[in-house]
Amino acid sequence: MKHIPRKRFGQNFLTDQNVLSEIIRVIAPAADDTMVEIGPGQGAMTALLLAQLSRLQVVELDRDLVALLQKKFSSDKLIIHSGDALQFDFGALQPTQGKLRIVGNLPYNISSPLLFHLAQYAQQVEDQHFMLQKEVVQRMVAPPGGKDYGRLSVMLQWRYQMEMLFIVPPSAFDPPPKVDSAIVRMRPIESPLACEQARLEQVVTQAFSQRRKVIRNSLGGLFTEQQLIAAGIDPQARPETISLEQYVALTHLH
Repeated sequence: MKHIPRKRFGQNFLTDQNVLSEIIRVIAPAADDTMVEIGPGQGAMTALLLAQLSRLQVVELDRDLVALLQKKFSSDKLIIHSGDALQFDFGALQPTQGKLRIVGNLPYNISSPLLFHLAQYAQQVEDQHFMLQKEVVQRMVAPPGGKDYGRLSVMLQWRYQMEMLFIVPPSAFDPPPKVDSAIVRMRPIESPLACEQARLEQVVTQAFSQRRKVIRNSLGGLFTEQQLIAAGIDPQARPETISLEQYVALTHLH
């Protein structure tokens, strides 16, 4: 029976073999990698990964797809975790050697919360390769100064080195999404700039919640004008012009 893609799960299945091959090429799986695929869908990328890995773990929410994957692949090689990636404990997947490698065509409707969920496990991760909506990837990798730079940029760039690898057109999917997609590579930074993560999250969220205001006004409840100047920030600057290093400097002020 053909699986009908479900809108509520944000299902758009990648079917273009050239794109799939290019993704496998940039991931470059090695046989003994401890790899986990989020949202394997009908197993198009799963099959190509399994051709190069001794085993693969996957996290899939849709029970119909879990059943389909169980029929399609050997349980010796494919370990299926049936559940929600947003709730999943990736820390429990202890590699026998090295660190976790995480891949996936992420459902666009949960991409930001899922990226923040995964950030908790960054110390145990070697790298992450994801297909996401192109606009989301542009925000993830954006430097300060443009409209794409925001909370997602600062929080993820604090924890990862990020690179947009290539763009994937809607025609590569079934059903085709209404937007372009892109592949992003995320490598955890060994020693992120020292700061309390919750405090950085608070400062950045407040700064960008009113991004049209100057920083003195958007962070008015947290810092005085003198404190902003002490952190090397022009009080008249807008939130999108302030660097990650400057946001981190603010977390050290009390």
